[in-house]
Amino acid sequence: MALPRSLRSCLQRPGVLGGAGAGGLILQSLSDDVYQNLAVEDWIHEQVSLENRQVLFLWRNAPAVVIGRHQNPWQECNLRLMRQKGIKLARRRSGGGTVYHDLGNINLTFFTTRKKYERMDNLKLVVRALKALRPQLDVQVTDRYDIVLGGRYKISGTAAKLGRTTAYHHCTLLCGADKSVLSSVLKSPYKGLKSNATASVPSSVRNLLEEDPALTCELLLEAIAEEYAMQHQIDHHVTLINPADEAVLPGINNKTKELQTWEWVYGKTPKFSISTYFDMTYKDSVLEVKVDMEVKHGRIEVCSIDVPEQWLPPGLCQELVKSLTGSRFCPDEVTLLASTVLRTCPQDDELRNKWNLLCENMRMLM
Repeated sequence: MALPRSLRSCLQRPGVLGGAGAGGLILQSLSDDVYQNLAVEDWIHEQVSLENRQVLFLWRNAPAVVIGRHQNPWQECNLRLMRQKGIKLARRRSGGGTVYHDLGNINLTFFTTRKKYERMDNLKLVVRALKALRPQLDVQVTDRYDIVLGGRYKISGTAAKLGRTTAYHHCTLLCGADKSVLSSVLKSPYKGLKSNATASVPSSVRNLLEEDPALTCELLLEAIAEEYAMQHQIDHHVTLINPADEAVLPGINNKTKELQTWEWVYGKTPKFSISTYFDMTYKDSVLEVKVDMEVKHGRIEVCSIDVPEQWLPPGLCQELVKSLTGSRFCPDEVTLLASTVLRTCPQDDELRNKWNLLCENMRMLM
């Protein structure tokens, strides 16, 4: 759906966000793509003047895990499981912890000037909207800027980005998310990892649909939009926006592409190290292999693989170490390097089988 011409101009012209009411604007994404929706956040934050006006952006994503700007994906989630299930990984530009998204999870972004930025007011607005729908709901905002249900279950988490003159606060609202997937993908299987990256704080969660099956995402979005319009004394009108529309959001597709790059999603990970071991079963014997690595910007800076000499020639193992040093810390890279080195191996089936077993276990570390 194309935006009205007046809205295009109010989005594109600095300081003129008044086309749909002097106090603010309510937008809702037509897309369920996590990268497109995060790109819209960036675009509004950078391109729209919010002087004396505010914007609420409503959006939902297909299955995805979103990590904070300063987080380590290997520490926060199960990347292997996500690859198997086709769940996307995204890194947002705000801080905070890791969140699982699917269509049962609502995302709300409140844009203001930096001077008017106030997370607590926004979260109280969400609570009022919930209470307006169901007065009996036991929901409240904590001093950690979470919304909890029944004094125990977290139904909303918060993150924010503060610019020089503008700011945004975004939060989630669990309506009917798949909790079994949520709990499994937000559990890291990676051992021996040490990092100074921001770590998420695990919480017990609950869907609002579990409390009341009639509380659908659509009903909740409508209630929040209505409460927002009432608070800011603006027209209660939600404008649908296409996050791929360059006519309305010039440059938006480049922003979307940047958020999908390996350099952004993985390469922005703070430096970390891994010191671990794994057991390899070959024929009737079990072999312990010790691995030490240091990773910076998502690339292996230092690598050590300790394999008994009688099992694999030292020269071959060192060739793998040499190849891995400087490469990306990802399973596809190991597969490519393993295939390349294998071409130089002696034509010995047993040696090749051992080599493939070692490389497959190295893949599992990533």
